[in-house]
Amino acid sequence: MAFCEPLTIEDYGLQAEAFVSPPKWHLAHTTWFFETFILKPMLPDYVSPEPLYEVLFNSYYNGIGRQFPRPQRGLLSRPTVAEVLDYRATVDAAMLQLLAQVDHTDREEIVERVILGVEHERQHQELFFTDLKYSLGINPLLPTYVVRECGDQPDDAAAMAWYQYQGGLVENGFDGDGFCFDNELPRHKCFVEPFELASRLVTNAEYLAFIQDDGYRRPELWLADGWDTLQLQERQSPLYWLERDGQAMEYTLHGLQPRLPQNPVCHISGYEADAYARWAGARLPTEQEWELAAAGEPPPRRGVDDGVYHPRPAAGAGGPQQLYGDCWQWTQSAYSPYPGYRPSPGAIGEYNGKFMSNQWVLRGGSCVTNAAQVRPSYRNFFYPRDRWQFSGIRLARCT
Repeated sequence: MAFCEPLTIEDYGLQAEAFVSPPKWHLAHTTWFFETFILKPMLPDYVSPEPLYEVLFNSYYNGIGRQFPRPQRGLLSRPTVAEVLDYRATVDAAMLQLLAQVDHTDREEIVERVILGVEHERQHQELFFTDLKYSLGINPLLPTYVVRECGDQPDDAAAMAWYQYQGGLVENGFDGDGFCFDNELPRHKCFVEPFELASRLVTNAEYLAFIQDDGYRRPELWLADGWDTLQLQERQSPLYWLERDGQAMEYTLHGLQPRLPQNPVCHISGYEADAYARWAGARLPTEQEWELAAAGEPPPRRGVDDGVYHPRPAAGAGGPQQLYGDCWQWTQSAYSPYPGYRPSPGAIGEYNGKFMSNQWVLRGGSCVTNAAQVRPSYRNFFYPRDRWQFSGIRLARCT
């Protein structure tokens, strides 16, 4: 709700493309999750304020039933924003009633589902920002979501260095107490060859050099599907790069800003990341390599709650920089189940498992990820053509 405060009432229904959702829908869907997976099965006297919300705000859970078509979510002028807020208040009150029943026989399962609901809502907070940015960004006025200073920033990015890792037989997957998503399990062994990982993310200036060397016109740099996507969509630069009066600019949630050469290049597709890596004489890391490197580094210090909704340049030295909290980093790994993976039973098992096809893994979180969610084993996944997320590039190479 705090993230929605800068919105106008007209903003709540924005949906520029089928792959983004309006802010109002995110508000309702996250509430629907608590209602559907906790209140309806576990609070006997619960009555939904509108039974058809089960259809309107069901994202993709076929085990629950029908869904309103995703490309048309922006057409839902009703329920109104006020009605969605009332829906949230009703569900919140019912959740408090349920949680007050400390002797409930299903308490352990309720607690597990509540935690999943909170983590699910954190993911939708991130989608709120990525979707809103895309929908605002197609407007020629290039609206500012919120005015914000990004704080002191170095004039230049730290020089790129390479860190060596011996690899060998290592373990991947979640290890420890607390919450993780089912796609981070089970922890398992895998063999990693020796490799090197770049000390920081690729910058705007470095990516510009790729463009100026005809990177978007050289088919030998591109995967076949990437080249086809490039021709179909006529891409020539990252999403949100603009030129105004001879000035290199970049659209951000803080408005149109000068494109700083030292900032990480952002909103890059997996195909673009792969082509750049090949041009640079390197490659994208595997997710196992990335996790091995990240496991020895401190947890993120910043995330969406610091109010800066744009990645910042690397600073200082000593260990890999920007592993967490600036840009999601594409890996070359296909999103697939770990050995021994078992999705949760029932409709709730559709959360991750059924998407393990034709997508690539990203690691590390972004400037709009909740810092409490980011950990070495956290796996994000998108189609390699996608670039509306805060996604960037970290290079790897064989030793």
